[in-house]
Amino acid sequence: MTNLEVVKQCYEKFKQGDLASLLAMFDPHIEFRLAEGHPYQVNGKPWVGGQEITRHFFAKAGTEWENRNVLLGDTLEANDAVVVECRYAGVYKPTGRTLDIQACHVWRLRNGKVVSFHQYIDTARLQKVMGYAD
Repeated sequence: MTNLEVVKQCYEKFKQGDLASLLAMFDPHIEFRLAEGHPYQVNGKPWVGGQEITRHFFAKAGTEWENRNVLLGDTLEANDAVVVECRYAGVYKPTGRTLDIQACHVWRLRNGKVVSFHQYIDTARLQKVMGYAD
């Protein structure tokens, strides 16, 4: 399986809400970074390992967003990296505001496992949807 195929499976598992299968695709020491300024991790420091990612990201995002989706666009695979241009869509339940925002993800893989995920988005727009910029 190519690195791009692994990454596409990660998106599919996320869309299905199959967290256990998604985490199984991650290296035990994965570094997971949200964009600097993201309300879930403002400083952009990585969470390391599936337990930290689950506690700090999946547990929050899973309950706070409705109709969430990641719509894939162009992809680029080079050596151990996969870059995905995408859009986030959904409704942030606490504010009732709709999200439609461009994003870019940089994935790094080793031996068929994801060792690093890094997100890039317009955090000002995200903060507005989540009520942090009011």
